[in-house]
Amino acid sequence: MAIILGGVDGPELGRAGRPYILHVQIRSKESWKTILLLAYQSLGVVYGDLGISPLYVYKSTFAEDIHHSDSNEEIFGVLSFVFWTLTLVPLFKYVFVVLRADDNGEGGTFALYSLICRHAKVSLLPNRQAADESLSTYKLEQPPQAKNSSRAKTLLEKHKSLHTALLILVLLGTCMVIGDGLLTPAISVFSAVSGLELSMSKEHHQYAVVPITCFILLCLFALQHYGTHRVGFLFAPVVLIWLLCISALGLYNIFHWNPHVYQALSPYYMYKFLKKTKKSGWMSLGGILLCITGSEAMFADLGHFSYAAIQIAFTFLVYPALILAYMGQAAYLSVHHQISYDIGFYVFVPKIVRWPVLIVAILASVVGSQAIISGTFSIINQSQSLGCFPRVKVVHTSEKIHGQIYIPEINWMLMILCIAVTIGFRDIKHLGNASGLAVMTVMLVTTCLTSLVIILCWHKPPVVALLFLLFFGSIELLYFSSSLIKFLEGAWLPILLALILMTIMLVWHYATIKKYEFDLHNKVSLEWLLALGPSLGIARVPGIGIVFTDLTSGIPANFSRFVTNLPAFHRVLVFVCIKSVPVPFVPLAERYLVGRVGPSAHRSYRCIVRYGYRDVHQDVDSFETELVDHLASFIRYDWSCTDLPNSFAEDGLSCSGNSSSSECRLAVIGSAAFCGTPAYDIDRSVQPASVSIGFPTVNSERDAIEMQPVERRVRFAIDDDSRTDAKSKANLQLWEELEELYAAQQSGTAFILGHSHVRAKQGSSLLKRLAINFGYNFLRRNCRGPDVALKVPPVSLLEVGMVYVV
Repeated sequence: MAIILGGVDGPELGRAGRPYILHVQIRSKESWKTILLLAYQSLGVVYGDLGISPLYVYKSTFAEDIHHSDSNEEIFGVLSFVFWTLTLVPLFKYVFVVLRADDNGEGGTFALYSLICRHAKVSLLPNRQAADESLSTYKLEQPPQAKNSSRAKTLLEKHKSLHTALLILVLLGTCMVIGDGLLTPAISVFSAVSGLELSMSKEHHQYAVVPITCFILLCLFALQHYGTHRVGFLFAPVVLIWLLCISALGLYNIFHWNPHVYQALSPYYMYKFLKKTKKSGWMSLGGILLCITGSEAMFADLGHFSYAAIQIAFTFLVYPALILAYMGQAAYLSVHHQISYDIGFYVFVPKIVRWPVLIVAILASVVGSQAIISGTFSIINQSQSLGCFPRVKVVHTSEKIHGQIYIPEINWMLMILCIAVTIGFRDIKHLGNASGLAVMTVMLVTTCLTSLVIILCWHKPPVVALLFLLFFGSIELLYFSSSLIKFLEGAWLPILLALILMTIMLVWHYATIKKYEFDLHNKVSLEWLLALGPSLGIARVPGIGIVFTDLTSGIPANFSRFVTNLPAFHRVLVFVCIKSVPVPFVPLAERYLVGRVGPSAHRSYRCIVRYGYRDVHQDVDSFETELVDHLASFIRYDWSCTDLPNSFAEDGLSCSGNSSSSECRLAVIGSAAFCGTPAYDIDRSVQPASVSIGFPTVNSERDAIEMQPVERRVRFAIDDDSRTDAKSKANLQLWEELEELYAAQQSGTAFILGHSHVRAKQGSSLLKRLAINFGYNFLRRNCRGPDVALKVPPVSLLEVGMVYVV
C-alpha cells in the first residue's frame, strides 16, 4: 500500500518534482533485485550437493534391502518417505528455524557454539577478557525473562564436565563434516559417471567408470590451489541447468507414465511401506536419507548470502525441482517393474537426451563436490583458530572474496583418501551407507545445539526446545539407526575417520590448554623486566622485537629464557598476543588492543590482536606495517592525555606512560578519530591518530582469565600555565618516541617465538603420558610450525627453546 507524502513541490518531493514515495519504491525494488541475485548465486555454492542427490537415492535404497514389486507399494512408500523427509528436515527445520540461529549473519556448527559461549560461560578458550564482550559483533539477545532459562544457564555453567561435553559434541559434528568432504565427491562423481553403463558393454563399463571417476577427482583436487573464484561464475548456471533438467525429466515421466503418482505423497504410504517390508524397509532408510545430503550447507554457507536469499532459492526452485525429480522416477518405476534389480538415475532419461544429461550431471557433481571441499577447508581453519586442530598452512586464494581459502595438506590428504575410497568400495550402496551416517550425525549435532540456542539465546521456555529436540531428533535418530546397522557395509568408514580426527583434536586442544596454564604460572613479573639494564650487562640493540605469547598480561617465560641466553633485546619491544574471540569477525577498527608495559621511556608495549573464527589472518608484511601504525596511533593518543595532567589522579594510573610499576590500561585503536592534533613534524608523515574508546578499557596487570570492566571517575583541576607547560613537554616526548619507533622499524624487525617441547610431569596417568609425550609431540613435529601459521619470514625469526612440564 503506497501513501503519497505530498502533492506539491517541496520537502516531500524528490528531484524533478517526483513524490518521495516513488524513491522508496525504487529502493524496495532494488533490494529485491539484490536478494534475487544472491538467491541465484547461492545455487552454485549451497545447493550443488543437495541438487545431485537424485543421482543415487533410489539406487542406494533398492540396492539389496528391498525389491520393487508389481504392487508398487515399495516405490510409493519410498517416494512418500523422500517427500516428507525433504519437507520436514530441509524446509521446516533448516529454512524456518535453524537459519534464524545465525551468529552475526554466519552459520554452521561453530556459529551455534559461539552463540552459546557468549550467552553462557561455557567456553574453554583460556585467555578471555572482559574487553572482548564490548566488540560490536559480540551481540547478545535481550536478558532472559523466564526463570527456567536462567536455571538452564546456571546448570550448564556450573558443571565443568558439561563444558567439555559440549566441546566434544561440536568437534564430533566437525569431524563428520570433514568425513562428508571425503565421501561426497566420491559418491557424487561416481554416480554421475555410472551413466556410461547404458552406453557401453558391461565389460567395458566395469573397467571404465572407476578410472574415469578417479581422473575427475584428481583434476578436481589438483585445481583447488587456483581458488574457486576463477571458475565460480560457472557454478550457479550449471546447478540451475541441472535443476531445470531434472524438473523437466520429472514432469515428462509423470505425465507420460503415471499421472497419479501424486497419491504417493500421502503419509499413509509410509505406514504401508514399513508394514510390508518390516526390517528390510527400516534398513533401506539408510538410502532414503541421502535425499537430504547437503542440507547442512544451507546453514553453513549462510554468511556468504542472506537468510532471505537462501530461503527463496530453496523454497521456490530447489525444493520443487527435487520433488518433481523423485516423483518422475517413481512414475517411471511404477510402470517398468522389470528393472527392479537395475535401478539407476539414467534409466529414467530418454535415450535422445541421455548424453547431454550425462554431461550436465558430471558438471553438477563436480560443483557439488567443490562446495563440500571448500566447506572442509573453512571448518578446519575455524577449528585451528579455536586451538582444536594442529597448525596447517592456510592460503587465501582471492584478495577480493573473503573466506576463499586453500589448505595444501588437507587437500592432498582428501584427494588420496577420496580416490582410495572410490577404488575400495566401487559401489554406490557402500558409499551411500558411509555418507548417510556422516550426514545424519552432523544433523543430530545441529539439532542438539539449536535446542540450547532456543533456551539460552532466544530465551524460550525449555518445553519449546524439548519439543524441537524430540520432534526432529526422533526423525534423525530413525535414519541414524538405519545407517548405523550397516556398520560392516560402509558405515564403519566415517566412524573410524571421526575417531581418528576426534583423538587428534582433543589431544591438541588439551595440550594447548595445559601449555597456556604453564605459561600463566611461570610468567615473569614486570619489575624483572624494568630492572634489566646496563648494570646487569643487558644491552638494547636497534630494531623492533616482536615477542609472540598467548598471555594477555605479564612477561612470558620464553622471553626471560631469551634474555638469559642472549643478554640483549631490541630498543622497541612489543609483546603480541594473537587470540581468538567467539565471534565470526572482529572489525578492523576493534582488532587491536594496545597498551604500555612499564613507563614510556622503556619503549615496551603490549598488543592484543583479536580475530574471529572466520577472520583472515594477515600476511606478515601487512601485519608488521599495521602493528607499527597502531603503535604510533596509540602513542599519539596516550600523550594527548597530558593535556589533563591531574586526570586519573584517583586511580594512580597515568595515561601518558609515567607509571613505573604497572602496565598501562589497554586502549582499542580503531577508526574513531579523537580531537586535538599534536604539534610535531618529523620525516615520516604522521596522520591524525585514531582510537576507539567506546567501552571500559582493561587493567592488564590483572592475571585472572576473565577480567571485569572497571568504572572510574575523573576529576579535572587544570590551570592555563600548567596546561601549556604540559602540552609542550608532551609534544617533545611524543616526537622523540615516534621518531624512535620509526627508526627502529627501519633498523629491522625480529620475531621471537617459543619452540616448545611438552612432556607430562612425573606421576601422570598412563593416558596423559600417551597423549602428551607421544600424541601431541608427534603432531607438533609433523605439523606446521608457529612461524608458518603466523607467516613469519625465516630470515627474521628467533626461536627460543622451551620445555613445558604439564
